[in-house]
This record gives sequence, C-alpha cells and structure tokens, in this order.
Amino acid sequence: MAGKKDKRVVALTADLAESTRFHLFAKRFPERFIEVGIAEQNLMGIAAGMALNGKIPFLGTYSVFCPGRNWDQLRVSVCYNNVNVKLTGAHAGLSVGPDGATHQGLEDIAITRCIPNLTVLSPCDYEQAKKAAYGAAFYKGPVYIRFARPATPVFTTPKTPFKIGKADIYWDTGDDVALIGTGPLVYECLLAAKELLKKKIKCKVVNVHTIKPLDHNMITRLAKRTKGLVVVEEHQKIGGLTSAVCESVCGSYPIPVESVSVNDRFGESGEHQELLEKYGLSAKGVVKAAQKILENL
Repeated sequence: MAGKKDKRVVALTADLAESTRFHLFAKRFPERFIEVGIAEQNLMGIAAGMALNGKIPFLGTYSVFCPGRNWDQLRVSVCYNNVNVKLTGAHAGLSVGPDGATHQGLEDIAITRCIPNLTVLSPCDYEQAKKAAYGAAFYKGPVYIRFARPATPVFTTPKTPFKIGKADIYWDTGDDVALIGTGPLVYECLLAAKELLKKKIKCKVVNVHTIKPLDHNMITRLAKRTKGLVVVEEHQKIGGLTSAVCESVCGSYPIPVESVSVNDRFGESGEHQELLEKYGLSAKGVVKAAQKILENL
C-alpha cells in the first residue's frame, strides 16, 4: 500500500473514519492520521498546508461533503496552487441508498472536472479502487477519486491493466454500439452486453475510469467504428461523463449519443439496486438505450 511505501502519505477525515475505511490506515499508522471532525472546509485547508510542506495527504469523507461542501477550498487552496492533495469521495451516486437525496453525491464529477489542474478518477470495483488510490499517491498534482457505498461486484483482477488517463475495453463482440461506463455501472454494461448479444446486437464495453483527463483517442476511435455511443454513469446527466463524451465527439467525430444517467433530479431513499432500477441505470436501461440508437438510424 502507498502508506507503507512512502512515509509522506498521511490521512485526514471529517468524523467518518470507519465509514470511509480510513480507520484501517489509522490503526496501522496512527502517527500519520488526523481526525479533523465535522469541519470539511478545514479538512481541505489543512491538507493543502500539509501538501505544501511535502506531505501526500489523502482526505476521506462522503462525496457530498468533499468536494461538495468544501469546493471553494478545493478550488483555491488546492487546485489554484496545484498542490499534491488526494481527495476521496465515498458514497457517490445513489449507492448510499437509504440515506436519501441529501447524502447521494450525483454532482461530484461535474464540480470537479471543471477545475483546472484536478484529475478525476472513478474506479469500477474493489481491485481497481486499490490501483486508483495507489496510482493517485504517486501522480503529481491534485486527484479526486469517487467511490460507491455498498459491496459491488468485483470483475477485474490484480493483473487487469490500469493507467490514469487510459480507458480500457472489457468486452468486444462487434461494432453496432459502444457502451461507455464508469464506476460500478461498468458491471451493468457487461450484463447489458450479454443481453444485447442474445438480440444479435454486437457491442463494445469500455471502462472510463479516468473522467479527466478523458481518453479522447479512445472515444474518437469508438465514434468512428460504431453506430452510436451509450454513456452509463451514476451521476447527473448534466456535467458528468455524458457531457465529457459529447464534448469530445462534437470536436472530432459527431455521432448519436444516448445517456443512461440521472436526468436533472434528486435521488431518494431506497436500497441501491432498487434505485438503479427506478432511475433506469441497471442493465435493462442500458439495453433500451442501445436499442434506441439502432432504431433511430
């Protein structure tokens, strides 16, 4: 782990050490752990100061609090100064389920990818989350990593390639459509791809674990080879991966794009899978979006 390899790595939380699993770091390296309390703006400011003095601070709290509550400190203290702070936003998307709309981070990609100097990561499962955290520790500059709340399927391995800024193809049976997913919903894309194949629709499944910098080369290749793109994200349609992909293809190779996302509304209380079904973010929603593209050609 990064903390073992480099003693400059420190961890800070805002009264959510156990929920974010930062308590495991605290048990192993108590002298490098700081509990700030419920003071997210101070959390960011302290981290910026530590980074300016040579440390590699990781912040741990919910995505609605970081970057949600301390966005100003992120923008000015961290990104404007381009200091080496690593933010982790847990419980992102609808994954916090029963806690409801106030705690469901559906806007964090939008408010982070627009800030200069900030790299934005969205790993798809447990194995990739470890790689993202380790990679971020030794990646120069500010990094934001978003995580889900519940246990989600693990479908990559320790040997699965991961490189910041490089999207990966996880399924390839043909060029009808490309399913471009991020975070745990990449698994829903894989399930959808299996169902689409039964309907004789051949597709590619692409894991965009790096929202920024986006792999524009990959997006352009997909646009040129397929009949349309389906972007799948547990985030608002406005400002997230959908917007990033549309911005990319508009400037390179315009093509039909369908979005499987939350369409300008807040979440609500419920179990995670129930909410995915209700908001159309499950494999069923992905299948429908792919069919829509082909029907409208």
